[in-house]
Amino acid sequence: MKKLFSKKILYVLVLLLPAIVLGGLAYVWLESFDTPGYVLLGIGHWSLETTLSVFIFALIITFFLLYFSLRTLDYLIRLPGQLKARSRLVKFNRSQDALISGLVDSAEGNWERAETALIKHVSHSGAPLLHYLTAAKAAQSRGALDKRDEYLKKASDHAPDSAIAIGLTQAELHLSGNEFDQALEALGKLHAIEPSHASVLKLLHQTYKTMGDWEAIRKLLPSLHSHKVLLETEIRQLETEAFTRLLKQSAATGHIDTLQQHWAEVPNYIRKLSGISAIYFAAMINGGAGADIEDELALALSIDWDTTLLVLFGSVPSNDALKQLAMAERWLSVHENDAVLLAVLGKLSAKCADNTKARTYLQQSLAIEPTVSAYQLLGDLLTAEGEQAEASQCYKKGLELASNEAVSRIIPAV
Repeated sequence: MKKLFSKKILYVLVLLLPAIVLGGLAYVWLESFDTPGYVLLGIGHWSLETTLSVFIFALIITFFLLYFSLRTLDYLIRLPGQLKARSRLVKFNRSQDALISGLVDSAEGNWERAETALIKHVSHSGAPLLHYLTAAKAAQSRGALDKRDEYLKKASDHAPDSAIAIGLTQAELHLSGNEFDQALEALGKLHAIEPSHASVLKLLHQTYKTMGDWEAIRKLLPSLHSHKVLLETEIRQLETEAFTRLLKQSAATGHIDTLQQHWAEVPNYIRKLSGISAIYFAAMINGGAGADIEDELALALSIDWDTTLLVLFGSVPSNDALKQLAMAERWLSVHENDAVLLAVLGKLSAKCADNTKARTYLQQSLAIEPTVSAYQLLGDLLTAEGEQAEASQCYKKGLELASNEAVSRIIPAV
């Protein structure tokens, strides 16, 4: 303030000096005449008489004083507003410094100091929303959840038009704090406001995935795809994972109707992936609905030969065992040296009470590739025919093979 007043005094003196010089020059010039003239002013009974040179000098000085008085009066009138504006500018600059300091402290993990700096000068900031949202993050990071919610509410009160930004921050904080229900509640409101908002959709996807809600992700997939929230490859990976998880969940619960519904919704490119269809077919067989998928399973094998599906086909409790065996025997012309197929044929032949054919198929399978299951099937068949010694040999070889397989799995781990 003193500095400002000193400048005004200097300004007056700078203007006064030329006025005095100008008045003095006019006075000297007029006095140089033999008859410099005079001026007479009369007001009522009063009169004033002086020389012209004195009058002009006085007029110049009077004009200057009047001009200065008016400027001073204008300055005094505007002074309170200028002081307020200057005070606001100082406070605004402080709030900007506090915002920068708070952001730096947050980045460095000084949560309490960041929160204090951000809130102290928020009332004078040009961006109070940024102060409150950053303070909310700092409060959560130090475990002050009540403060976090308070700052989020104040942010909403100060910037009601920024509901999306505030809601996203709130959802992110709830999600990072494993408050999934609260996160979904916040995201649900945002999704109702902006159904196509990419950040809202992405956070919904992350929340559902963390919660393991694959049914919700399945329903969200079209929006994620149409609004390009994720890359095409990411969408396909997520879609594959979602349907795989849903099939496994349905299989675990044994709900056949739900399982069939999910399978009907699985895209063809996912059905062709190794292991996906096996989940569905195995669940249907375990759920007692194997006969319903026999033809579909046979068609899948005809299109894409798969050992796992072949084993499942042999486990189907068919309503027509002879038809089932005939179908498997047709594949033998293409896969004549397939040990798994021969074992399945042995199993199906035994189911059709054709023990001779069953024995032949199982022996051919063991000759190509010995397996525990083939030894077990042949042992059971020999036991049924009363050949105990041969059956015991099969069981023994099966146990030895199983033991060797177990040891081979353990040794690499050691």
